[in-house]
Amino acid sequence: MWTTLGLAFALMLVLEGILPLVAPASWRRMFARVTELNDGQIRFFGLLAVAGGALLFWLQN
Repeated sequence: MWTTLGLAFALMLVLEGILPLVAPASWRRMFARVTELNDGQIRFFGLLAVAGGALLFWLQN
């Protein structure tokens, strides 16, 4: 289990690092827009990410 969790974390880091590696200016603009969102909007995106991840996890088992 820990091996799978480690591989998932490594894949997440690779995917998260692609945009700043290939297009740092676009990444900076996107990050600046995210900082302008209010807390409720950020929580909503967090909820979507958690629900989507839980759904994918459930579908795999």
